[in-house]
Amino acid sequence: MKAYAQPIKKLISELGKLPGIGEKTAARLANYILRSTEDDVIKLAESIVEVKKKIRLCRVCLNLTEEDTCYICSDASRDKETICVVEDPDALAAIEESGGYRGTYHVLHGALAPLDGIGPDNLRLGELVRRIDEGQVKEIIVATNTNVQGESTALLLTRMFKEKNIKLTRIAMGMP
Repeated sequence: MKAYAQPIKKLISELGKLPGIGEKTAARLANYILRSTEDDVIKLAESIVEVKKKIRLCRVCLNLTEEDTCYICSDASRDKETICVVEDPDALAAIEESGGYRGTYHVLHGALAPLDGIGPDNLRLGELVRRIDEGQVKEIIVATNTNVQGESTALLLTRMFKEKNIKLTRIAMGMP
């Protein structure tokens, strides 16, 4: 990075903080931004600022939304007795795009990963317990990833709710 001027080095450094972006990709992105029109760069910067200012967590399911309650939780036609538990908003979006699920969701915003310092206290489990304690929920569908972290999280959820009068199901393996 020695060959770059200081502002470019700073941009590369900031882009490199994004997940999955290494130094080479960050440098390519920085060079793309430099070649872009000033109008396009301003639109990009404004959209980043807008997302940070306007997006918050749904007070019910913790999905990303502009409103106090997301469009799913606000939909009266949704089955409020069924909650699909997902790790992140991307998983929720994938299930929604399939069009086959009409219940509600709960977004954990992570999965158990003790080696990375992510334990049960780092997941949004308290909010899920509160929703279940309200008494309307009859089924929880665990839709965590099939990797070690997702399976550990699914096991934790199973143990947490096995004494409750709730049907616990696991999403089928091999589902994208």
